[in-house]
Amino acid sequence: MNYRLTHEQEQFVRSVRALMEREDWESYFAQCDTDCTYPERFVQELAKMGIDSLLLPEEYDGFDAGMLTLTVIWEELGRLGAPTYVLYQLAGYGTLLKEGSKEQINKILALRGTGRQMWNSAITEPGAGSDVRSLQSTYKRKKGKIYLNGSKCYITSASGCPYLVVMARDADAVVPIFSEFFVDMSKPGIEVSELPKLGLKMDSCCEVTFTNVELEESDLFGTEGNGFERVKEEFNLERFLIACTNYGSAYCAFEDAARYANSRVQFGQPISRTQLIQDKFAQMAINLNNMKNMLYQTAWKADNGLMTSGDAAMCKLYCAKAAFEVVDEAMQVFGGSAITGEHRIARFWRDLRVDRVSGGSEEMQRLTLGRAVLAEYDGEPT
Repeated sequence: MNYRLTHEQEQFVRSVRALMEREDWESYFAQCDTDCTYPERFVQELAKMGIDSLLLPEEYDGFDAGMLTLTVIWEELGRLGAPTYVLYQLAGYGTLLKEGSKEQINKILALRGTGRQMWNSAITEPGAGSDVRSLQSTYKRKKGKIYLNGSKCYITSASGCPYLVVMARDADAVVPIFSEFFVDMSKPGIEVSELPKLGLKMDSCCEVTFTNVELEESDLFGTEGNGFERVKEEFNLERFLIACTNYGSAYCAFEDAARYANSRVQFGQPISRTQLIQDKFAQMAINLNNMKNMLYQTAWKADNGLMTSGDAAMCKLYCAKAAFEVVDEAMQVFGGSAITGEHRIARFWRDLRVDRVSGGSEEMQRLTLGRAVLAEYDGEPT
């Protein structure tokens, strides 16, 4: 495929570089990571550039840019050290415009340009991770109202988002029916508890409990009983974006380590001249090249309506592991200076270890990918 950037993509890349050169963002990111706070000021700067309108259709004053352009921008941001994992919500407009009511859409779009967190999904429960059909949260109709009860866990952004789309099953249905609701997090009966975690600390991870939360019929998100179909598409997007973030972090760590290896002198010469160090960089370069090719190809397929669950799973599975290997080797190159202090490579290492679980574990990605590959040959003559 053609890797030459379009004029619009080049403009975005130049804007990203100018933003990252404007100030010492790394100190800001390090502080946000230490304090476990969302980097709202940075996201607001990106919003001023229009990054939060990338995938919005032109009728909503968006760029309708597509996934390939998003991948180009995520690559550049990641390469320059930005935590693109905090930007996942900016790519979720497709689901919102497809499933949301006019009122729900307007509530989210009112937050565009502010840098604030907007919304996320709440699916996972203490007893239902990959096995989504085991969800125990329920909704029940009574006297013209809907009452939501249950507990969710590991919910990203839950302490900062004003709205969550919550999946629950119909308490009165004999055959399980799973639906979603657009929930205002300021409603009575909602309790949010933040969970400490190893990495990805600039975004919250929470337990959320719903106790007789009163909803209206208008709070239904999409079509009743369509919860699973809706999240399949969202999972594909989430997994692809995680892979893009992983690649960007690995790219940044690789370049940091290369500069360090050329300047770090031991035994009278830069360590970059030793064969063991050169071997590390050879393998890191291979991993980065593979990640880029996979991501760009998948982004092109997404823009042309060809991306499958298998494609998304492949990106998530490969990039999470390959990026972790790159960052781990970069830490080895830096030695003690990456282990002590507040080096950003150590932050990348922690973030990447979390991403090998979040958004779907490696094991689940293998199952999804394996099924998708075999399905292509089902029924073919031997």
